[in-house]
Amino acid sequence: MNYPFFCLKIYLLIKDEILYLSYSFICVMRIKLIIFYFLSIPFLAFAQKDSLSIGDRYAEDQLYFSVSYSQLFDQPTGITKSNFSYALSGGFIKDIILNKSGTIAIAGGIGLGYDFFNHELKVGEVDGTTVFTNDITTSKNIFKSYNLEFPFELRWRTSTAIKYNFWRIYTGVKFLYNLDNNFQYRDSDENQFKYSNVSAYNKLQYGLTISAGYDAFTMNVFYGLSPVFKNGLLNEKAVDTKILKFGLIFYFL
Repeated sequence: MNYPFFCLKIYLLIKDEILYLSYSFICVMRIKLIIFYFLSIPFLAFAQKDSLSIGDRYAEDQLYFSVSYSQLFDQPTGITKSNFSYALSGGFIKDIILNKSGTIAIAGGIGLGYDFFNHELKVGEVDGTTVFTNDITTSKNIFKSYNLEFPFELRWRTSTAIKYNFWRIYTGVKFLYNLDNNFQYRDSDENQFKYSNVSAYNKLQYGLTISAGYDAFTMNVFYGLSPVFKNGLLNEKAVDTKILKFGLIFYFL
């Protein structure tokens, strides 16, 4: 037996195992630190609020996360409502108090949003032109989009500097800037087609928002005012598809 070679092989195996375990330990610790950081945010907020007294100026509801059920409306004739679809969003919104008691405020912020639609309108791209058709033979017709969000709100609530449970009604407008859009479907022969960032997609969209609720339970609605597509035509009629979302929104800090 070649003992030097055997010992070298054992050494390399042990070295690789130590490096792997060290890397795994570092990854696990990073994940734990990230989880601890996000879990500690609400507790830090409550601790800060506990140090305030009635009459102190304070900010409220500056981080948000929402989950919504989505539908497309104002669809072309022959296109029914979309099937099960959803949206996720989250971000930061700066709360600016307008009165001493803190019950009235304005807010503006930035966030990220993801939309998933299971719909019937067939969208394709041919030679740089977006083509719309109503083809009932297609299946798994999916539309996804990723957007930057810019919410602006007028806020009313019954909170105080030391009151955690309160009623809120926030209304305003949200602007969406599209970062990426994808359309895909299967035809009757199970051939799959995918199109990204189609030319007729309306990059800048906007709609009205309202959030109303008590404590952690807050309903949220987004009503799109601008069409998803620009200059889109189906059977010589405009494609004015818009987005409606309704669900729950959660506020922190």
